[in-house]
Amino acid sequence: MIFTIYGDYIRNYGSKIWIGSLIRLLKEFGHNEQGVRVAVSRMVKQGWIQSEKQGNKSYYFLTERGVQRMDEAANRIYKMKPNEWDGKWRILMYTIPEDKRQLRDDLRKELLWSGFGSFSNGCWISPNDLEKEIDLLIAKYEIDEYVDFFISEYKGPKENHSLVEKSWQLEEIENKYEQFIEKYSKQFIVHQSIISRGEMSDADCFVERTNLVHEYRKFLFIDPGLPNELLPSKWNGNHAALLFSQYYQVLAEPASRFFESVFQENNDLWRKDEAYDAKDHPLIIK
Repeated sequence: MIFTIYGDYIRNYGSKIWIGSLIRLLKEFGHNEQGVRVAVSRMVKQGWIQSEKQGNKSYYFLTERGVQRMDEAANRIYKMKPNEWDGKWRILMYTIPEDKRQLRDDLRKELLWSGFGSFSNGCWISPNDLEKEIDLLIAKYEIDEYVDFFISEYKGPKENHSLVEKSWQLEEIENKYEQFIEKYSKQFIVHQSIISRGEMSDADCFVERTNLVHEYRKFLFIDPGLPNELLPSKWNGNHAALLFSQYYQVLAEPASRFFESVFQENNDLWRKDEAYDAKDHPLIIK
């Protein structure tokens, strides 16, 4: 939840927040002060955020690694249409020794996050332009001697879709999207009506918008973001993206008002990104 609030709000306000404000925001979700402090401490140890003292107050801001991850996530969450494909496959092959099992497991998690699919043992593929991400992973884990990276075309004997079927469980992803649509389409209709009548508080809109993004961002871990050419003709992910966009924009303005009402105390509101418009999110590609 803290990741979600950083990604959807704080990153647009200088990426830094007073711990007291963060505690106040998380209180809306039923989290207590001790729980928030423990989670923040864990995020510091993991290298996502850093602390800074100003007088007797502690502020937390995204590290360079945290900013990169937030930018990558935001570009995928708010991108409403699938990628265009250049017809090429990115292939990462590795042979990591058994005594470096933890390294291998960490790399697999990163590859899944970036959208790679496991084609076979030690061989991961993606149709998306992920050269930059691979360079960063190789440098981060210092695995030059264990990996080889290729960009190539598939020449058969089957079709490109056969690679997709072998590397990703699209039916499972479709089912997850269907569950998301079923749950949030009903809520969207109800909240759209209530908000139009002015009967939903800014705090409630903040909670609902944050929960919406929190749930939708989970697809980053299972949906590889395949291009249209490799997706089924009726892909639930497209319907879920449209629902998310419409619901998000209905909640956006009152949710942001509540965030700013909390953030303006003991934080630098002037650091707000001038290009940021809560309702017309700059990263939502229509």
